Amino acid sequence: MAKVLCVLYDDPADGYPTSYARDGLPQLGGYPGGQTLPTPKAVDFTPGQLLGSVSGELGLRKFLESQGHQLVVTSDKDGDGSVFDRELPDADIVISQPFWPAYLTAERFERAKNLKLVVTAGIGSDHTDLDAAIAHGVTVAEVTYCNSISVAEHVVMMILSQVRNYLPSYQTVLDGGWNIADCVARSYDVEGMHVGTVAAGRIGLAVLKRLKPFDVHLHYTDRHRLPAEVERELNLTFHENAAAMVPHCDVVTVNAPLHPETEGLFGDSLISTMKRGAYLINTARARIADRDAIVRALESGQLAGYAGDVWFPQPAPADHPWRTMPHHGMTPHISGSSLSAQTRYAAGTREILESWFDGTPIRDEYLIVDGGKLAGTGAHSYSTNR
Repeated sequence: MAKVLCVLYDDPADGYPTSYARDGLPQLGGYPGGQTLPTPKAVDFTPGQLLGSVSGELGLRKFLESQGHQLVVTSDKDGDGSVFDRELPDADIVISQPFWPAYLTAERFERAKNLKLVVTAGIGSDHTDLDAAIAHGVTVAEVTYCNSISVAEHVVMMILSQVRNYLPSYQTVLDGGWNIADCVARSYDVEGMHVGTVAAGRIGLAVLKRLKPFDVHLHYTDRHRLPAEVERELNLTFHENAAAMVPHCDVVTVNAPLHPETEGLFGDSLISTMKRGAYLINTARARIADRDAIVRALESGQLAGYAGDVWFPQPAPADHPWRTMPHHGMTPHISGSSLSAQTRYAAGTREILESWFDGTPIRDEYLIVDGGKLAGTGAHSYSTNR
């Protein structure tokens, strides 16, 4: 039987919820484009519960223990002597979320002699050293599309909050003020702006679709050009690369995976080519942007605002400069972990485990690494020698 090591974020400060703000979730028929929702044989949770924290256990304990497997759940993942490091050497399966990633480095792979499967409960497996996974014959899978729309909604929210100067205005209310001039001195309309996305995959395309009704001019760049009918429907302007696109944009949103072509992409050089006063939104991966270049651009006014919810490392230290830089709209990594998304990625994680234990193929769209090479979505999104 298998030992499953699951790394999840901590429970709420006032304890695991006993009730919720809403009763249940809307019923979805499937994902855009026809991919079906996760299809496990059963689930042992109520949709809309908090599943991504330690006590939520992704709803897996009853399922795993009924089959004789061992489940170890912890939030303690970093530093020498962490629970994760102590439990890793004899773990067969590791599960973690991008929001609270268990960084599976080459060194940790060397110590994980029994490791056979790594599951990302969510989207984005860059916290796993994919070259090391390939070298050790470990399968890597994630729950593709489970929270893509969740992130796209978060992106649109952040664009509007930055352009309309929402967060400082809300703070004015909390502080008991009514300083209208202060609030509107940095507030603009999104209408008529040029908005571009770096990558137009599931998330980027969903962002473009949601922005079209705002009467903005839409731009994109991607290594895979969208079909001509999609470009016509959304009135998109395609650019060969980010460097060609960003000088035209008032708002740039990053929706790309982290790989050698995107790591450090938004540094001093590229940011200097953006319009003065542009906004940069990054819900993809923190290392796509140069940490200190972002701070400099906000302090100089080259960027009017930066918002996102991805940091490096995660959790971010208390002295991370993005916490205190001007004109930011940062959140902890929550965009893909709404209660709605948790229901889907918990169900998808169970689907992957069921396939693994039954010896049946894992969905191709869930696969990142399999059989000693990039596979499925991984072959489309990543490159080796990272």
